[in-house]
Amino acid sequence: MPVIYIDADACPVKDETLRVAERHGLKTYLVSDGGIRPPASPLAQLIIVAQGADAADDWIAEHITTGDIAVTNDIPLAARCLEKDAKAIRPNGEPFTESAIGLNLANRELMAGLRETGEITGGPRPFSKADRSRFLSALETMAQAAVRR
Repeated sequence: MPVIYIDADACPVKDETLRVAERHGLKTYLVSDGGIRPPASPLAQLIIVAQGADAADDWIAEHITTGDIAVTNDIPLAARCLEKDAKAIRPNGEPFTESAIGLNLANRELMAGLRETGEITGGPRPFSKADRSRFLSALETMAQAAVRR
């Protein structure tokens, strides 16, 4: 059975992910460097990693395998998951794909450079109800496909 990994620090769709996981009987790991409450689901496990910029990402990348699903906004982590033939999805419901991950990484670097020079000062748009709804639909589809695999 596939496993779901949540890059849990600042993830706005933890509860939604757990609902989909429970519906399909999927083990779920919430990976964090602390500060989140343990999940109530018997299928979910909280993993606390050492404090550090990429500690949660590294743990997920080391444990994820073919057919598993990662919920993350982190593009480099998504790329590492795709390299292991796993799936990755953003909290807004947008799946990361092999065909687009290179462009995603390049755009990330470009935007970081523009922020450093002050060309761009704003952040991403606020997370919306529509984002949450798209996520639920996309994760449900992804989970069904993973279970059938």
